[in-house]
Amino acid sequence: MIINTGQRTDIPAFYAQWFANRIKEGYVCVRNPYNPVQVSRYRLDPSVVDVLGFCTKNPVPMFQYMDLIKDFGQYWFVTLTPYGRDVEPNVPDKHRLIEDFKTLSGMVGIDSIGWRYDPILLSDRYTIEYHLSAFRQIAESLKGYTKTVVISFIDLYPKVRKNFPNAREVSKADRLYIGKEIIKIASGCGMTVKPCAEGDELKEYGADCSGCMKLSDYENAIGRKLSAPKKKGARKECACYLSCDIGAYNTCLHLCRYCYANAEPSVIFEQNRLHDPKSPFLIGNYMEGDEVHDVIQKSWIDNQERIFGL
Repeated sequence: MIINTGQRTDIPAFYAQWFANRIKEGYVCVRNPYNPVQVSRYRLDPSVVDVLGFCTKNPVPMFQYMDLIKDFGQYWFVTLTPYGRDVEPNVPDKHRLIEDFKTLSGMVGIDSIGWRYDPILLSDRYTIEYHLSAFRQIAESLKGYTKTVVISFIDLYPKVRKNFPNAREVSKADRLYIGKEIIKIASGCGMTVKPCAEGDELKEYGADCSGCMKLSDYENAIGRKLSAPKKKGARKECACYLSCDIGAYNTCLHLCRYCYANAEPSVIFEQNRLHDPKSPFLIGNYMEGDEVHDVIQKSWIDNQERIFGL
């Protein structure tokens, strides 16, 4: 099976020690965000977990624990955007992150890491020209370290509107122009552009619009075929294979103003105060009335088939 860590928060950046403890103890507990008394308990064992999926803006805190997860298959998305602290208040220096991306690529391999340049937003400061120049600089720096770059344009979810009231939608004409130019730059750097939940509008320019994290991406990362059950994406526009996520909403301390998973900062800080690195839960611990369900898990690896050439 696949365990994801990154749809709700950034575990490598802020909760690496907790995650390492979970790997050492071999299990993790996750509350249902819509019914908190329902608790799913997962084994964290490479005999049943085929791939760990990560999505982060700062992988460095996990580097000291990479030996703990070396027996698991892995796929990492690292987000690298050109925004300053007016948009991404607590994200580390981007020049340093480029080097950290390269280091991580060397650890896990080029097929196990992708770059996210998203969401793309426009303003007086972050113009089209600014984005294309920044994208080219980052893409050229990451040439040879990844084959994939995911892009999307800002979505104005309720939490985004609250935390980023002056954000605006990107027009279709601007989306098409930016996307077309980004695809050209990425192609020259050996990367395929995968739009995230943006439909097929960039397909004619050479984008892979079939999904930014398909089952085949996990398969390429581990070099094995997976006989996985069918699963829908998180949204109707999403074609990705998103499996069990062990994170929690309202816990990411990057405080990016475009984030769909965070409420206002005061909520994040209050949640963070409830974090215990030794707890089975990312936030808090067992509570009276918990209904704990041990999830039935098994490996999805098809032992009869390997990815061609591996």
